[in-house]
Amino acid sequence: MLRLLWISAVIIVLDQVTKYWASADLAYLIPVEILPFFNLTLAHNTGAAFNFLSDAGGWQRWFFIVLAVIVSGVLIQWVRKLNESEKVEAIGLVLIIGGALGNVWDRMAHGYVVDFIQLHYAGYYFPTFNIADMAISIGAVLLIIESFRAAKKEKA
Repeated sequence: MLRLLWISAVIIVLDQVTKYWASADLAYLIPVEILPFFNLTLAHNTGAAFNFLSDAGGWQRWFFIVLAVIVSGVLIQWVRKLNESEKVEAIGLVLIIGGALGNVWDRMAHGYVVDFIQLHYAGYYFPTFNIADMAISIGAVLLIIESFRAAKKEKA
């Protein structure tokens, strides 16, 4: 199933191209309304999801880089061991790998992750995110769905 790693590469390229565009064309923290619930807003995240540890003093940059590289290596080994019948699981894993490495690229190059997609409703704002974050989230959902399917199969 390692042949599916091309999906990770596509995620990394798409993520970096969109982050380059956002950094070049958007003003920092100035929302550009696209739809009543969707803005493009350039933001920099030095922490993890939801700005976790964003004010930790700088050590978190290297911690998140090392963690993402180790986890990506473990996930690649996991993908390597999967067979054809576990394709959904493999796709979930390669999406997570691509997203993790897309954000690692930012942390290494800038010291922060470039975010620019902002969803909101009735004054409530979801934390700003990017293509890499979307890939990680979709990959995680696929793994959760696949785990329920596997549990249901075992039960039957």
